[in-house]
Amino acid sequence: MRFNDLIKNSVSSLTTHKSRSALTVLGIVIGITAIIVIVSVGSSAEGLIRGEIQSFGPENVFINPGNPSDGLFSFSGQSNAVLLKSLTTDDVHRLKNKSNVPDAALVNPSVNGSFSIAYESETMTVNTIGTGAAAFDIYNLSAANGRLFTEEEVDSKAAVVVLGKNVVKELFGSEDANPLGERVKIKGKSFKVIGVFSFIGSNMWGIDDMAMIPYTTAQEYLLGIRHFHEIAVQARDVSAVPDMVKDIKIILRDNHDVKEGEGDDFIVSTQEDMIETIDGILKAITVFLAFVAAISLLVGGVGVMNIMFVSVTERTREIGLRKSLGATNKNILSQFLLEAVLLTGGGGIAGAFMGTLITYAITIVASLALGTNFPFVFSLFGVFLGLLVSSAVGIFFGIFPAYRASKKSPMEALRYE
Repeated sequence: MRFNDLIKNSVSSLTTHKSRSALTVLGIVIGITAIIVIVSVGSSAEGLIRGEIQSFGPENVFINPGNPSDGLFSFSGQSNAVLLKSLTTDDVHRLKNKSNVPDAALVNPSVNGSFSIAYESETMTVNTIGTGAAAFDIYNLSAANGRLFTEEEVDSKAAVVVLGKNVVKELFGSEDANPLGERVKIKGKSFKVIGVFSFIGSNMWGIDDMAMIPYTTAQEYLLGIRHFHEIAVQARDVSAVPDMVKDIKIILRDNHDVKEGEGDDFIVSTQEDMIETIDGILKAITVFLAFVAAISLLVGGVGVMNIMFVSVTERTREIGLRKSLGATNKNILSQFLLEAVLLTGGGGIAGAFMGTLITYAITIVASLALGTNFPFVFSLFGVFLGLLVSSAVGIFFGIFPAYRASKKSPMEALRYE
């Protein structure tokens, strides 16, 4: 039997019972759709997060208190309180010294906390960032209304605040309200509103829901601390980042009196470090979810095997007739196996199509919900994987019924009622 004839006969057999074939392949369609959606949405989320991180500038390096151990944050037996206080004003002064870190263009310390902020009768809890004036250049922030605070105001511990647009909307009743010059209270202390952050496209990092004040003011009046939660250092250009990271580690280890062989009490991370960490997490989650979704393919495969057994039983006389006319066991095996592969392969194609449509719809909904451009990623790997798996399911679950069909005796098959 020629291959073309084999395909025609297989297609004819499947289309004879259209409804049964469609219901049989439904489990395969659902499984492949789920795999395509998971892989594609995972790739889209990865692209979104990568873009958001890079929007802060690939030349930025961040220093946080803690002790890195095998890529994870741990405390290596030291006191948590000691580690959390490891970044000091002296560290900032040394990092700003050009002779210590010649590639550093900007150095900015910051602290943060969640505080109640009130205006007249309106009150809300806001993530409040205490930072220096250099932060606005490092994070590409600007004011839609008013202005940003200056380094002089940081030095003088000025009680000034810049609000995100959602904070303005909540406290002043409207996103378009003009709060400039008004007084708000943060943890009972009065602050003058001098600016409102401009909309920066994505609120993934919560800029629109933040309040920013000078870090000296936050340390003195809100937190009562002298250490920092983070120090951001911007390199003169991206190519200088590796050397700058080395210089930062040398200076901080020396300043913290960290002996050779001892673990650091600080963590230095670059944009690429963050991207690699998040990419690794997302890939692990995507693989796990895809594996869970693939379980439905087993259910679909069992359904295919059952229907193929039914088909073999129904066509027993046909098998006997074919064998009496010269069909070999291989011909019979090939036809029934091809029918199973066509059945599951067709389900794979339908699942890939549906998965792509659902992924596109998800990206649209996510973009509207997040207020950002959630990218649509068509995963060729996901489609290839889906088609490969569906075909493999057809072979695995179709081989036994096909083998049973090929081994039928032509005489017994012709006498079958």
